Amino acid sequence: MAGETTGQRPMAETCSRERCYIAEWWNDGSDKAVSIARVRVEPGVRTEPHRLRDINERYLILSGHGRMDVAGRSRNVGPGDVVVIAAGETQCITNTGERDLGFLAVCTPRFRPECYEAITEG
Repeated sequence: MAGETTGQRPMAETCSRERCYIAEWWNDGSDKAVSIARVRVEPGVRTEPHRLRDINERYLILSGHGRMDVAGRSRNVGPGDVVVIAAGETQCITNTGERDLGFLAVCTPRFRPECYEAITEG
């Protein structure tokens, strides 16, 4: 039925290898089209540079301020901004504010750990 919900509740927030905290709000194998996670980055922290193979991502900034780096381009972000990250583009975000930076990460198709690729700096 259209509009029906499954009643799935967000998972507890966990600290990820990316140096941020992630709570999966929606990531279900029965819905391969999309996943949604709430992400929190502490002040002064830069997430691990990475890319997602075969997954497009959008960050919807909810709170705080930061600098988003995507495919060699940088821009400042704050509440209400949306950042579009195409599959395979290198990305990271830095919290440049004094409070937590919070955003939703919306992935299409849904996020799968095997698609995450860390980028070695050096």
